[in-house]
Amino acid sequence: MASFNRVVLLGNVTRDPELRYISSGTAVTEIGLAVNDRRKTASGEWVDETTFVDITLWGRTAEIAGEYVSKGAPLMIEGRLKLDTWEKDGKKNSKLRVVGEKMVLLGSKGDGQRSGGPGRAQRPAGREASGGGDDHAPAEPEYDEGRSAGGVAADDDIPF
Repeated sequence: MASFNRVVLLGNVTRDPELRYISSGTAVTEIGLAVNDRRKTASGEWVDETTFVDITLWGRTAEIAGEYVSKGAPLMIEGRLKLDTWEKDGKKNSKLRVVGEKMVLLGSKGDGQRSGGPGRAQRPAGREASGGGDDHAPAEPEYDEGRSAGGVAADDDIPF
């Protein structure tokens, strides 16, 4: 039987990410995401339900989260589910979490994202970060004055 393990979440960050590096030098960070759901009960009342999801980010995505994401920031995560199991004091434990593979920063600087200090580049809202490295990221289009980024004439060049 075929299987498909894909998760897309849109919510707000519940705690500031703590960036760390494992012995191989790979960046890793864990964040929490609060995802809200609204549903109608049998009696017709609307009920808000919040689900808290733990997310692990690796590589460049983890570094970007450590630099640009803070508590309260709106964020979209795409990834996969992973079940962690361990034994402590003779008791078996398990926890379902998301391994984030893509992250999209939403909102503006004033929406809970850190503002850059001296020497820190600003990342525009709505930009996607992927842990696959720079070779997977789309190239930034070059800007030519008088033309938009797609090579189309700017509004001033359109005759109507």
